[in-house]
Amino acid sequence: MKIAVFTVFFLSLFVMPVQAQSSFVLTGKIVDKETGQALAHCSVALFKSQDSTLAGGILTNEHGSYKFENVAFGRYYIQTQYIGYGKSVVGVPDFTSERTSINLEAVAMAPDPRTLDALNVTTGRQMVEHKIDRQVYRAEKFLGSQGGTAVDVLKNTPSVTVNSEGDIRLRGSSGFLVLLNGKPVQADPAVILNQIPANTIENVEVITAPSARFDPDGKAGIINITTKTAVAGSRSLTANIQGGLPAVYRYNNLHNPSRYGADLTFNLRSDQWDFNLSVNYLRNDIAGRRVGDANTTRDDVRTSFPSSGERSFTRYNYTVRSAVSFTPNVRNVFSAGFYRGYRSQSRRADIVYNNTKTDLATGEVISRITYFNSNIARKSGGITLGNLDYTHTFINKSFIAVSGLIERAGMNGLTTNQNLREPGREVILQSTRNPSENPLTAYRFRADYTTQMGGGKLETGYQYRNQVQKGSFQYQNLDLESGAFLIVPEFSNVTKVVNHIHSFYGQYGAKSGKLEYTGGLRYEYATRAFAAGAQNIRNLNLSNIFPSVNLQYQFSISFRARVGYNKRVQRSTNNELNPFPEREHSETLESGDPDILPEFIDLTELGAVRDFEKGSVFATIYNQRIKNVVNRVNSVYNDTILNRIYTNAGLATSWGLETGTTLNPTRWWQLYAGGNIYHYKIKGALFADQVKVNTSSLVYSINANTTFRLSPTFQLQWALNYLSKRVTAQGEDSRLITPGASAKKTFLKGKLAATLQWQNIDLGLLGSNRQRITTFGKDFFTTTNYIQETDIFLLSLSYNLNQTTKKSKLPASEFGEREF
Repeated sequence: MKIAVFTVFFLSLFVMPVQAQSSFVLTGKIVDKETGQALAHCSVALFKSQDSTLAGGILTNEHGSYKFENVAFGRYYIQTQYIGYGKSVVGVPDFTSERTSINLEAVAMAPDPRTLDALNVTTGRQMVEHKIDRQVYRAEKFLGSQGGTAVDVLKNTPSVTVNSEGDIRLRGSSGFLVLLNGKPVQADPAVILNQIPANTIENVEVITAPSARFDPDGKAGIINITTKTAVAGSRSLTANIQGGLPAVYRYNNLHNPSRYGADLTFNLRSDQWDFNLSVNYLRNDIAGRRVGDANTTRDDVRTSFPSSGERSFTRYNYTVRSAVSFTPNVRNVFSAGFYRGYRSQSRRADIVYNNTKTDLATGEVISRITYFNSNIARKSGGITLGNLDYTHTFINKSFIAVSGLIERAGMNGLTTNQNLREPGREVILQSTRNPSENPLTAYRFRADYTTQMGGGKLETGYQYRNQVQKGSFQYQNLDLESGAFLIVPEFSNVTKVVNHIHSFYGQYGAKSGKLEYTGGLRYEYATRAFAAGAQNIRNLNLSNIFPSVNLQYQFSISFRARVGYNKRVQRSTNNELNPFPEREHSETLESGDPDILPEFIDLTELGAVRDFEKGSVFATIYNQRIKNVVNRVNSVYNDTILNRIYTNAGLATSWGLETGTTLNPTRWWQLYAGGNIYHYKIKGALFADQVKVNTSSLVYSINANTTFRLSPTFQLQWALNYLSKRVTAQGEDSRLITPGASAKKTFLKGKLAATLQWQNIDLGLLGSNRQRITTFGKDFFTTTNYIQETDIFLLSLSYNLNQTTKKSKLPASEFGEREF
């Protein structure tokens, strides 16, 4: 009842009468001169006739229509631009007090043969586009990502960094929400982004100040992936294959890495039907090794156990995505989708340890032992889901959208550790197994209503989310006498987490002259019930309001500034809650904290964009405050094992500057560079206030590439990704550098393309793709240098039966992959 009362009160704030304003409206349509078909997403600019100053700009909708509102009295003309067509300029009849709206005749744009001949290789689209709440990056511009996944595209943006272990961070935070064509995905971002083929991606949108209509999940913001589909009345087929050349460096690994993959996307679209099908398979192993040093101190005895050996990955995934939509008339749209995905990863760490115990009082060596640890961590997961959506548009152009999604997932893991005496490796000293199962059932329902009000757009909606995940975790220890694996009861049991989330939101956005603004509130009532074995059920009930506001002011046609604020939440995963330890490595037990609290984030940013004749530049200053920040920290379990847990570490703050530029010095040379520099600080306490935390550092990253178009069919690109060292709650991570180069050659008028990639360029000189991670406390120290494979060569072939544009609404996992 309390929720219902609040809901009525909350929504009433957004439906109060708004005084009507005098507005002058200009509408029209853009079509192809030869076929008469509508041109969707065509650029339409409105200029004042007197001085040719820009009065507004817009893109046409799916039906080629556009609409300018709140146009002042005066004389105007419009200019239209569309890739593959010549520009069109059309005069607008004068507005008068007697004539408050004008519907122009359809503008018929003629194809430009000169542009069409070179369309596939000389497109004039910039690498990045700036909007009021996001930056939009064109995936096709990053040659080094072709044949890879969404992660390979993302790591070229200034906001995103990817370390040597594949950990993805947005402005230094690992928590962010992923949208696939605007649909939320509750999976672990690294998992879902590693499954989306880069070849199917149209744009990557980095939304750092989302509005209230989006889920507030993700402490760093939102990454939206939009994929390709056909334009109305056409079909398209895109096929890609990729293979890796033999590895240059194998690091004496047990197996040589394999790298190959293929993906196929088919789109068919008519006036009423839209069908999409995408399948892909990717095998992407990587060789490597690790060199570490660690020590613990207990009862005046120091145990040192340096180590070195293999650390490699065998990984593959495949997905099938399909969606169909039916538009029987202009007022109704029905759509449905299906997804099936599978991902498998096996990490091998075959390490030799040299264990030495020393009495600190006397300096005497108590004992020495050398042993070999074979550690294999396998994770696999299959996910099946379906979604059903319906949209109805009313006579007054308002519309309501209703959608539902259901998902079932089965995720399994097995981590094995076997310690063998050196030399010989025939005597078993210890052997453990950690099998786990994580079946999941989840569904989501939402309803959204949008209408025009007072010259702007009002949006309201409700959403309900339900997620039930059960877990079965075992710790098995080998009985050396019987040869049987026995369950360790205190480390083995079952878990169950149930999440219910009710959300209500309302937001209003409009444009007044040179000012564009959006503001809203989102209310959420969330419950979490977590059960672990025979322990008492832990209940967490939260009632929170998440405000958001974005403003952008157009000072001139080439300069605009914006300001934004929003509040967000990072919810805890089952992995972070699970209290039963897993033997992640020979020297590591890893577990969660069943009492861990969600993180709450406040983000404020101020930015500006300056366009000029041969490019653009942007800069954004931001401040982020994270309450209950979660860190993975260590304590001593015994002389050779560290206990690694997830826990709340206090308050984290960041002050940062993000900047980037796109330059086109000549027609054949393009330069892109982006950077992010921020001061990060953590202040709090660990282990029931026993260990104080007060640490900070300056962190920066650079992502840059330069492209040389040596001919209409051949181009070269060089890229650099650099991440400086940064602090953690108990230590620091070293710098990481990953240079790359690509060469692309097109054939058959651009329909066939061959791309050669050289990833992680090193040549034994740069120290590329390696990172040292160090942690320490009063009774332990550990440092590990992760050395991943360098100088990787990949060859990709891509065939496009028809060029594709616009995003498709392929379904994606909402919940299941989060625990991978």
